[in-house]
Amino acid sequence: MASEDTPRRGTATLTDEQAERMLADLNDAIRAGEEARRLRAEMITMLVDHGWTQEKIARLSDMSQPAVSKQVAKRKGGEPTPPMGLALDQHDAPWLEGRLWGLAEALAEALDDGARCARLVHAIARGRKRFTPGTVDELRRLVEEDLRLHRAELPGDHRAAYDEISRGLDVPPKAAGATEEPAGPPSVRRALAHRIQRDRLGHVGHVD
Repeated sequence: MASEDTPRRGTATLTDEQAERMLADLNDAIRAGEEARRLRAEMITMLVDHGWTQEKIARLSDMSQPAVSKQVAKRKGGEPTPPMGLALDQHDAPWLEGRLWGLAEALAEALDDGARCARLVHAIARGRKRFTPGTVDELRRLVEEDLRLHRAELPGDHRAAYDEISRGLDVPPKAAGATEEPAGPPSVRRALAHRIQRDRLGHVGHVD
């Protein structure tokens, strides 16, 4: 009797490496979905704490109001979070990482995915890469390469943004003048900084 690991006759077989990649891709997709749902829940909580109505959140998020209410009810009784600053110049690591992500995404789009950082940007967007010290270092290196190789093609504000982000990542928050723990979960701060940096580079309704 053939063992369970023996391929059946007449069927094409996958190598161990192919099967491993396929399963890893599925795991990445599942994990990305779970992380996206958790981030959305954290964003809803933040918006409620900042005075947004559930009706408005439901409309903007394309969710039903009962679904929003359910998310809000999960944290009922918790203390509201303090207001989260939206100034671009903040010094905590998640905020700077979000800015770096936004800059890298802008570079990938500006260079029609010819950017060195494009593949990593897409992996982050799909949840296949997480923000770890190694990922951040790799993204910094690739962004710097793109800025150097395509200097003539890119607006100067891209380089200026990178220089500011890079200095911030190299200096501990306390040395940069941050005296209090920033408000909000790291994932929310990263997502907000990403969006604000993208809008700033696109000169769309930026926050000073």
